[in-house]
Amino acid sequence: MTTPTTSRRGLSRRTLMTGAGTAALGVLGGVTGARALGATPATAATPATPTPPTGFATFSWLGTSGWKIRTPTTTVLLDPYVTRFDTGLAKGAFDATTRLRVDAAALDRALGAPGTADGAVDSILVTHTHWDHFSDVPHLARTRGAMVFTTLTGYHLARAMGVPQGQLAVVRGGEEMHLGDLVLRVVPSLHSRTASGALLFPGVHTQAPRRPRTIADLPEGDTLSYLLRSPQGRSVLLLGGSDYDDQALRGLRVDTVALPVPSTDTTADFAGRLLTALEQPRQVVLVHWDDFESPLTNPPRAGEETRRRMNDLTARIRRISPRTEVVVPRYGVPLDLL
Repeated sequence: MTTPTTSRRGLSRRTLMTGAGTAALGVLGGVTGARALGATPATAATPATPTPPTGFATFSWLGTSGWKIRTPTTTVLLDPYVTRFDTGLAKGAFDATTRLRVDAAALDRALGAPGTADGAVDSILVTHTHWDHFSDVPHLARTRGAMVFTTLTGYHLARAMGVPQGQLAVVRGGEEMHLGDLVLRVVPSLHSRTASGALLFPGVHTQAPRRPRTIADLPEGDTLSYLLRSPQGRSVLLLGGSDYDDQALRGLRVDTVALPVPSTDTTADFAGRLLTALEQPRQVVLVHWDDFESPLTNPPRAGEETRRRMNDLTARIRRISPRTEVVVPRYGVPLDLL
């Protein structure tokens, strides 16, 4: 069993921003709703225009890289982090010893109360086990009875946090299975790096640890991404970090990819390699750009460095794939992606 090695106070915000996500102050300029940043007409040969979404599923952004996905019969969550407690990151005083906590009332407001039709959850997909992706998952699994798909590390952490073994499914990448009326494909992936090239809270668990108490007790634990496909054949790829395995993405030919922003200027040729591997998807939805230590209220907050990173990434996508639409979501505003 390997445990995280980063547990000191006062790490620099510049070092952490691109690893844990950007938690910054200020409102993202010009964002008034879920909208496209732009898709300009192509001037060179481009792939044939794909069929539009069918309205089969709605995707509601939960902030960070989180989603609530509803189909006619199934509700799936990805990386649901709604509690959004303060670690000092937005203030430039990150504290790795910050205690974990769950705001059950905030979860019920965002997702619906347990025992109600709106609050029912069938499955939870976990990309990796950092606190801003995983810390609400055990509570949701226990109160909603959802099946949790996660890494071996996520399995052991969830067991240590009281989730019954029968609600946990360990996946590694390559699996393809039915998830209600969706088809789920698990895709091997990589976590984003900090500006120095390091990984925040590295480590894996191969057996159950003591119950996690602080954010440093939740290591990255390997990273996955998830592809969801509708019966009509449309597909959405959901990433949890700003890096990926090119070879694992080749041949997927997805219609939409949810793309975390934080390390897009640290990962080499981030947009170019991604768009090539995915053969120029119809849509890119930008996620993990918000200040995930602020309340889950619109408009989402982001700082100047994040705005610059988003603008640079959008411009790069436009140059490489002019027909790809770049979408900036708002909390809880449904997007028709499948």
